[in-house]
Amino acid sequence: MNFLQLTDKTILIFGLANRKSVAWHVARVLEEAGANVIFSVRSEQRKESLAKLVDPARLFVCDVEHQSQIDQLREEVGNSHEQIHGIVHSIAFADYSAGWLPFHETPRAAFLQALDISCFSLVAIANAFRDLLDEQQGSVVTISISTTRMAAENYGYMAPVKAALDSSICFLAKSFSQFSSVRFNAVCPGFIGGRWQAAGLGSTEKYEARVKAVGESTPLRRANTPEDIAETVVWFVEGARWVTGETLLVDAGSHLR
Repeated sequence: MNFLQLTDKTILIFGLANRKSVAWHVARVLEEAGANVIFSVRSEQRKESLAKLVDPARLFVCDVEHQSQIDQLREEVGNSHEQIHGIVHSIAFADYSAGWLPFHETPRAAFLQALDISCFSLVAIANAFRDLLDEQQGSVVTISISTTRMAAENYGYMAPVKAALDSSICFLAKSFSQFSSVRFNAVCPGFIGGRWQAAGLGSTEKYEARVKAVGESTPLRRANTPEDIAETVVWFVEGARWVTGETLLVDAGSHLR
């Protein structure tokens, strides 16, 4: 991975929850390539739970629903790092406490909260960190999904939210081009392991059956893994230096069906 030239570059990752997180796999690949990785997590409780996994000095706390906390995070990171070279936005949240409803019955408050956390947070973070990002080679990468136009019941109203995220990538790339060369891109995975997908299918058995079915139907004869997503994210962070405003499907070819 030397061609990535990530040695000693600092990358800020949002969305680490545990070892199963895509964010964790991204961090591992980045560190193997020589990068210095720091993390933003949602709460002090999450920071405490990750203390055995990550040096607490590399963990910052920020609930992206609150602009004041995003601003404070910018100050805290800036106090310890003169510059950051990339941001990985691996954040998604949806409140399904009302149950799995038809899309037209989506609660307004739940939809707007999901849009705020899963989409607008990227805009707010980019704006807050614009003077700290490497203006010549900085990169911002977010995690979307491969099926924003497929009404998949197990994903509910998050598909339209992720579609908004995809669109925001294009607008951020164009907006930032007025004063920098920071790149914005999205990695769009197909079906992979994840808490929201397993929960959406209702049981571990259904989830495993879905993984098997997806694997059998894709041209590559397997479902995605978190490692697949992580390697693509890292390529966008530093390898894809002439690519911006793009959404890249990483779905083992399932879109060809």
